[in-house]
Amino acid sequence: MAHTVPLPVPGTHADPSAPTPFAARHADTLDKALETVRTRAHWSPYSEDPEDPRSYGPGAREAGEAAFRALLGREFTLGQPGRDGTVGPAPEAGGERSPYGGLLEVSYPHCDPDVLLPAMEAALPVWRDAGPHVRAAVCAEILHRVNARSSEFAHAAVHTSGHNFLMAFHAGAVHAQDRGLEAVARALEEQTRMPAAALWHKPLGNGRTLTLSKTFTAVPRGVSLVVANSVFPTWNSYPALFASLATGNPVLVKPHPAAVLPLALTVRTAREVLTEAGFPADLVCLAAEHPGEGLARRLAVRPEVRLVDYAGGTAFGTWLEDNARQARVFTSGSAVNSVLVESTRDYRDMLANLAFSVSLYSGQLCTSPQNLLIPRDGISTDEGHRSFTDVVTDLGGALAELLEDDARASGVLGALLGPAVLDRVERVAAGAAGPVAVPSRAVRDPRHPEAVVRTPAVVALDADREADRAVLLSEWQGPVVLAVAVDSPAAGVELVARTTRECGALSVGLYSTSPEVEAAMERACAEAGVMLSANLMGDWYISQSAVYSDLHGTGLNPSGNAVYCDPAYVTARFHTVGVRRYGGSI
Repeated sequence: MAHTVPLPVPGTHADPSAPTPFAARHADTLDKALETVRTRAHWSPYSEDPEDPRSYGPGAREAGEAAFRALLGREFTLGQPGRDGTVGPAPEAGGERSPYGGLLEVSYPHCDPDVLLPAMEAALPVWRDAGPHVRAAVCAEILHRVNARSSEFAHAAVHTSGHNFLMAFHAGAVHAQDRGLEAVARALEEQTRMPAAALWHKPLGNGRTLTLSKTFTAVPRGVSLVVANSVFPTWNSYPALFASLATGNPVLVKPHPAAVLPLALTVRTAREVLTEAGFPADLVCLAAEHPGEGLARRLAVRPEVRLVDYAGGTAFGTWLEDNARQARVFTSGSAVNSVLVESTRDYRDMLANLAFSVSLYSGQLCTSPQNLLIPRDGISTDEGHRSFTDVVTDLGGALAELLEDDARASGVLGALLGPAVLDRVERVAAGAAGPVAVPSRAVRDPRHPEAVVRTPAVVALDADREADRAVLLSEWQGPVVLAVAVDSPAAGVELVARTTRECGALSVGLYSTSPEVEAAMERACAEAGVMLSANLMGDWYISQSAVYSDLHGTGLNPSGNAVYCDPAYVTARFHTVGVRRYGGSI
């Protein structure tokens, strides 16, 4: 049976100026967010400082940890319909294990989709009819309350995804909130681009005029399924969650089994705010799964599901595109990111920037650079000519300087996500990817002795060797750097373009003092569809993405079709339905 979204009742249109519980509180924030997505300037309503007492109160970090600890070893209640069991708390029952050691021992409700999805569909009409302005204000309130608990969310991200605390506070909390608000602003902008009502007059001659009154309503597609990953469960999910919710679609969040808690907290907060605002809580629900259940595959092909957002490996993203034919599918998948080093005016700063970029979160970011392309004849620098071997050796020295102290290294590297990443690192150490030029070493985290932490291994490859090309055209997620000798800067540019076209990439880096090389790389990246970062130095790195300014992804290469957050990311989530009436007024 085909599922369609109920259309608005003729004549019922929400007044954008109607008072809502949260409209006045967030009017200025939404206005500023709308301005910023147009200007691409630096701005955020959410403080990046976890110790900021004005934003989070005194002792926020400690209070957040206490709140996180209070969740452990307990059942996480949500009050969703269709509950038919429990997920967790033991790993064999679907429970989470911290990358830093120990079980979270949190259990979550498991719900029958045959009950849950109809309840979500039933919640849609009143949310749709509320209109874009009301929805945006409610979404802003959800983010506001999530932000107030940022330290709690950060501690959850530490122990589900292996981040260090500061990265968890940034990427797992406030920057994820920024991505959510960005999506809300973009959704509001696109839904209000067309007027809600208009009078149409056509002169007919002889003093007669034909008049029609017209209304235009943004109509959502239907239930939105968000399939999350374990690397950044909030950062990668909030754009989809809030883009869909702000455009009127109920959202079902399917967390990764290893990282349920951050999204369970999000869903609970959303349900509380929706209830306070007078809307059904079932507009946002959680879909925790039993081990081996394959719930994402089952849900993605349900006729009720009209939108699917997925962040993770490319293979499952391709499966979704091939099989979830009833839905609009957004994917953000694997990436092989490259950096071409051709020349530099500040060799030491370049090395320090590269060392930090490849070390941050143990190279497990979707934007982490993997392939470091270096002309085999070497590069020119402010310290004179440096050979290929010199650059690789000096990068090893920069890594050693950055990571020589275990406590500091742990703060940069975080922990490996799981056994698969460790197995990959160990295979690289044994020569599976090629000759190891800079070996990886085990790091002991003084606060978490059970954590598995490794420094990056640097492998030396040659682009002219067929076996080496097969290695560099594959993703090696984790602390693995492939230093690749290329014949020339032009060959390096071409290899970057090929890698992007064949494997997908989210970011490309370049170090060059040559305007000709930079222009060639810019053209290649435009044609292959990937963002270019040229000559980054100091405290800004290739793996970073500035919310409200940078676009994450382009939709033009195999890394995925989702772009956080361009207009197409939100306009595909609703359609506009018009009503015409003879005569009348507005």
